[in-house]
Amino acid sequence: MDLALKDIRRHIGKFIATISGVAMLLSIVLIMNGIFQGNIADGVWLIDNTATDLWVVERGRGGPFNESSRMPLDSAKSIAATPGVAKASPLVFYSAQRDIAGVSQQFTMIGYDVFGGLGGPGRIVLGRAIEAPHYELVADRKLGLALGDKVPFGTHEYTVVGITQGAVDSGGSPLVYLSLPDAQEVQFQQDNRALVASRAASLKRLELAGYSAEQASRLLPLLSSTSDTVNVVLVKLAPGADGAQVARQISDWLYFNVYTTEEERNLLLEGKLNKMSAVLGLFRALLVIVAIVIIALIIYVLTIEKIKSIATLKLIGAPNWVIVRLILEQSLALTLASFAAAYVLRDLIALGFPRNMAFLTQETAVTFAVMLAGGVLASLMAIWHALRTPPQTALGG
Repeated sequence: MDLALKDIRRHIGKFIATISGVAMLLSIVLIMNGIFQGNIADGVWLIDNTATDLWVVERGRGGPFNESSRMPLDSAKSIAATPGVAKASPLVFYSAQRDIAGVSQQFTMIGYDVFGGLGGPGRIVLGRAIEAPHYELVADRKLGLALGDKVPFGTHEYTVVGITQGAVDSGGSPLVYLSLPDAQEVQFQQDNRALVASRAASLKRLELAGYSAEQASRLLPLLSSTSDTVNVVLVKLAPGADGAQVARQISDWLYFNVYTTEEERNLLLEGKLNKMSAVLGLFRALLVIVAIVIIALIIYVLTIEKIKSIATLKLIGAPNWVIVRLILEQSLALTLASFAAAYVLRDLIALGFPRNMAFLTQETAVTFAVMLAGGVLASLMAIWHALRTPPQTALGG
């Protein structure tokens, strides 16, 4: 006779309720695993999906993801002339907050050379990439746009020609792709009233400096902000070129910082993503500990509830292994059933979760092994108490 199974059938309602509670806790552990890995996957997605060998940024900067980088647009031509460089493409990269589809949304704007340049959109699931030099965009599905929608940026409207899926920046915000000149215009374009006020203030400063009205009007363009800058230049090496030598030459002669894709990835993981990953990792560890402790307490309470039954077994001469098997089987049944329910619940929650969650098979397996080991260890306390129970307890002693 399987006493553990008999006891579960007898108290099936309590067992199901217990499984439901533990499963909710374990599902949070599994979701934290997904959030932790999803944070890393989102963080490095743009780097991993940009087909480039070198990232060239402003000197002394760890850009373009950890901090801003500003370079002259013409720097791409100088980099392209470096021996060993097959292609050098300028890229504009900045965060924005605009009203899209009637809702204020945050996203990252990317401007690239649409005529054969590097850094174009990946994961296009609908439509196409940008083909016109102006007024077309590719946006991620998170923004709620559809093909053919018109999106106003500044004084122009841009037509959605492509939709991506899962194209996000290091913070999980969706990406919007424009042609390089369009992205530069959107970034530096001022509101008409603000532009008039800025021009008036500049003219007044020139007149106070002693210039005539005619001279001030001629000098005014020199004081205007320029949009002739980019944030990073992407470099594709020529076949057989030594990447380290090319990077050293660009750094020494053109005075820029140069990073390989792996170095850029490490910069992001050790910089912007480091603290967030540490916080998520700490919460994940705490949740695992709490889950094991709760399972231990539940097993202990379930054992205490049937302590007289256990004493009766000892009184009629049942060997200790029967009692050990009873407690251990119930502990394993509780842990296994709870984990299975948590696995299903995790997938249901992931469908509507606002951030990308990445579930790794090996990480789920490790979590399962830890929880299973925790369930076995949790039963040891209950077994120790049960084996110390005297048989006369069954008689009220």
